[in-house]
Amino acid sequence: MSIHLDLAAQLEAHFGEHLERAVDIKLDALIAHFQNGVSLEARFADSHAYAIAWAWGEAELCIDTAPLHPELATYPNHLHGADGSLYADPLTRPGAPPWDNLRRVIAPLLADPLLTPLTHSPGA
Repeated sequence: MSIHLDLAAQLEAHFGEHLERAVDIKLDALIAHFQNGVSLEARFADSHAYAIAWAWGEAELCIDTAPLHPELATYPNHLHGADGSLYADPLTRPGAPPWDNLRRVIAPLLADPLLTPLTHSPGA
């Protein structure tokens, strides 16, 4: 089964009451729309290579594992803040099961789509 089909099923089972509508499955991604206005797109190649991006209003944030920022404590994974700043990724862990990483992102987004307490010190 596709990793994204499996993730969509788990997302709907665990966070279904927060979804605006059913999770949309694309060839290489899943897209979820939450009642708090967050639109999330998750792409997992495997447990070490992923991008989880979301928008809330005009703000766009993303956690990904592109190995581009070795100065960050969580290299290769990192968080792109709404203002364009880069942060160490406080939520996901490369190598963890994809569902564990996806739920570690969704739960905080339901409370604060901008992850305000986590994005206050660039380069942390």
